[in-house]
Amino acid sequence: MAEIGTAKLDSGWLAARCGEVNFTGVELTTTHAPTGPSAPWMEAAVPGTDDSLSILNSLHVLGTLLKNKHISDPFYGMENEAIIDIADAGREYYTFWYFTAFQCAPSGSHHVDLNFRAINYSAEVYLNGHERFLPKGMFRRHCLDVTDIIYHDRENLLAVRIHPPDHPGRIPPQGGQGGDHEIGKDVAAQYVEGWDWMTPIRDRNTGIWDEVSISVTGPIKIADPHLVSSFFDDYTRVYLHATTELENRSDWTTECSLHIQVTAELKGSICSVEHWQTQHVSIPPKSHAQYTFPPLLFYKPKLWWPNGMGKQFLYNVEITVDVEGYGESDTWSSLFGFRKIENTIDGATGGRYYDVFTLWKVNGQPVFIRGGNWILSDGLLRLSSKRYETDIKFHADMNFNMLRCWGGGLAERPDFYHYCDIYGLLVWQEFWITGDCDGRGDPVSNPNGPLDHDLFLLCARDTVKLLRNHPSLALWVGGNEQVPPVDINMALKSELKLHPYFESSNTTSDSFDLILSSDDPSRYLDGTRVYIQGSMWDGFANGKGDFTDGPYEIQNPEDFFKNDYYNYGFNPEVGSVGMPVAATIRATMPPEGWKIPLLKKLPNGYIEEVPNPIWDYHKYIPYSKPGKVHDQIELYGSPTDLDDFCEKAQLVNYIQYRALLEGWTSRMWTKYTGVLIWKTQNPWTGLRGQFYDHLHDQTAGFYGCRCAAEPIHVQLNLATYFVEVVNTTSDEISNAVVEARVWDLEGNCPYYNTTQKFSVSPKRTQRIFEMKYPKSENPKPVYFLLLKLFDAKETMLSRNFYWLHLPGEDYKLLEPYRKKKIPLNVTSKSIVNQSGYKIKVNIQNTSGNRNSESPCSDTNVTDRSNNVDHVTGSSKSIGRPEGKNNVGLVRWMCRFFHSSNTDDYLRVVEVKGPDSGVAFFLHLSVHASKSSQQNDQADTRILPVHYSDNYFSLAPGETMNIDISFDASPGVTPNVMLHGWNYNSGYRVC
Repeated sequence: MAEIGTAKLDSGWLAARCGEVNFTGVELTTTHAPTGPSAPWMEAAVPGTDDSLSILNSLHVLGTLLKNKHISDPFYGMENEAIIDIADAGREYYTFWYFTAFQCAPSGSHHVDLNFRAINYSAEVYLNGHERFLPKGMFRRHCLDVTDIIYHDRENLLAVRIHPPDHPGRIPPQGGQGGDHEIGKDVAAQYVEGWDWMTPIRDRNTGIWDEVSISVTGPIKIADPHLVSSFFDDYTRVYLHATTELENRSDWTTECSLHIQVTAELKGSICSVEHWQTQHVSIPPKSHAQYTFPPLLFYKPKLWWPNGMGKQFLYNVEITVDVEGYGESDTWSSLFGFRKIENTIDGATGGRYYDVFTLWKVNGQPVFIRGGNWILSDGLLRLSSKRYETDIKFHADMNFNMLRCWGGGLAERPDFYHYCDIYGLLVWQEFWITGDCDGRGDPVSNPNGPLDHDLFLLCARDTVKLLRNHPSLALWVGGNEQVPPVDINMALKSELKLHPYFESSNTTSDSFDLILSSDDPSRYLDGTRVYIQGSMWDGFANGKGDFTDGPYEIQNPEDFFKNDYYNYGFNPEVGSVGMPVAATIRATMPPEGWKIPLLKKLPNGYIEEVPNPIWDYHKYIPYSKPGKVHDQIELYGSPTDLDDFCEKAQLVNYIQYRALLEGWTSRMWTKYTGVLIWKTQNPWTGLRGQFYDHLHDQTAGFYGCRCAAEPIHVQLNLATYFVEVVNTTSDEISNAVVEARVWDLEGNCPYYNTTQKFSVSPKRTQRIFEMKYPKSENPKPVYFLLLKLFDAKETMLSRNFYWLHLPGEDYKLLEPYRKKKIPLNVTSKSIVNQSGYKIKVNIQNTSGNRNSESPCSDTNVTDRSNNVDHVTGSSKSIGRPEGKNNVGLVRWMCRFFHSSNTDDYLRVVEVKGPDSGVAFFLHLSVHASKSSQQNDQADTRILPVHYSDNYFSLAPGETMNIDISFDASPGVTPNVMLHGWNYNSGYRVC
């Protein structure tokens, strides 16, 4: 590398335990450099470097040992118990050398920096025989000027010795939140000693856990520009404020031209230049200067909106410095979104939210928060850009609009924030304080937070500078269920104070006087986002820190709708179950872990679930709470095996999380202002609180949330049985109609109702009518309810499907319903682009409609006039069902259409059956073709896969269109499989 810019050192790393290396750092980088992965050196784990989308390093000790098979997979079964813990082995055992070599050929006038974006916990760096130190702290950047020691004409040798946290702690026999809490004395992630959702990380995540890079500049270096937008005239006018740090490394006063350019992407790689400005700056030798540009004015800018409220438009801002007589010295660029967040506390609900008059708003519009708690992508910090994108897109797909980065986890990486910017997820970012490790717990933890308060504040300031330009970043919070020590808290309040403009909700032209009369907002450390001292203070939960978040267990679905369920306006944590599918259990546990829980009947009539030891180790949450909640899986009948248990668990997952969000939105703005579910994902192979597992397969709860959180939504209040319409948008719904239809298990439609036209105001939940079927004469004990909301143009705005039972009944009648053979017609079209697949699947329930009070509407039926011939599929293996089936009830009809010019094809499959009724709980999955060497239990799933919907049911005559997208490795032939309550053996549909 010889040009101005930055290059990542993301390949060729070796690692070795320090105690097994007989050379010093000077020797390793001069005379005794390792030449390859021969003992004691091994290839270091740098996840995702075979993927062009991956941009993070994670030179993590445990990940490296796992890559080289020196340890068993700590996420499989109970293998983590076989890995020696740092408390028993000592810190030296997990003190490691990392080594790489690289080329860099700067000119004599260039300056070169070696950058570490994060290490855990301290290190010595050796480059070409010269030693440098990386001081302590997990959440800080390190920049080393190596201009004088870099080789211009030969390979550079780099060795880094990484030391674990100073206080790794010991894991008590009872486990607990944060082990013995010693890790809280360091400025580091606290989950690594284990939690009620995670077992301990044995090396406490020792390593280089973010990118390493080399940057080349001229005499002037740009550092940490700060971008801020201020709006006026009802958001028709916006000013972009920008301040940057400039460092003159030369021995003379430099005359500089400082440029700022703002571009907007029009289409593809075509961009328009929105603004260009050049300023002259003179900087004394060997000095730092702060420069603030005159504000740039934009008329009618395109805005950045949270998910579900509009598009996430991002401009590209580039700052370049040219030095007189030298040329370009440095350049910096960042995506930036124009948006304004306002925040106060609502006196009526005591909850924090975005309200149209007095409370939180984004771009002047209230936002009802429905989101989740984020721990981290992977417990071993095997972080990659591609994994981050999948994680964040999953949350956007669930129609969420906020993620809370929990205080026991990470200061999340810029790559995480990049995808939150792209997909519209607001982020609540906490600093590294948790009540369990900072003031309470068993044993009682250190009440004064980390030992080094100055280090904590240094890391906090550096984190703010790293993340502050992201429009998705919405809120700074001092800690989880605790406030920082007094001096840290006061310092954060002072340094993160709002600029006066952002203390006001005024966006008129008069507001510009406030900007002119005070410091430019881009000169603040942040100045645009509120700082809250703790997750249950200042408007969250009861606002007093009295542990009023939760609960975290299975609930009766109707309880979410009751007025006394939760007393406060905004709940930062409420959680429940999270059982994955059976294939994930088999992929992550040995056969002894496939045993389902023993359902033990208690004298009071409730069931106690007794899980096997491996499930218990993986933090399983039962589907019953004796004395309060009857076992929600047993409501469907006693499970017979792992597949049956997990299938019924998905039914419960869907109901549980849909009811949770629908219960909150039922009282949107009248009582509740938002909710964050604990938690959305698992950083390991856990069995609780997740919408997708660590392998990236979604649970049915994912789609229950997706349904409940859609911007316009029709729902059934499970406590009152009134049908409600939720409108979270800024537009009125006018001349709307709700259609309600009940189907019984015999395929009849005994109840049908269509409302008169009505309107729903913006940001409102409105009661429409009472669903009276349960009170009718001879109602069926188990039935299906289909709700549809149409607008004035008869466009369906929302669809919601329920399976329900009468009070005091259960779902056991669904068990014999499995034997029903409901006919389906499935059309699929696939488009293949290199390794990427996009598949459109159209599934129609072709069964008849008996005894209906109104003809059944064929919603979304696809035009099938495509001249595709239908032939009996039994003559082709591609058309046969997978597994055992009563072939006499099934006729397969399929044909491939293949264009000579494109990689797309059409397939039509028809499943015949004699019965009429609902095709219940259909779900699609993508698999690689199984090889002859694989056993029947081999996990053939291709993951991750994005589905526009899944775990859905179809009434007679209904059609569902599903979009599927995924990547597959070269040489892999993907198959799309359809399963369902009535289709247990599964069918290949594409």
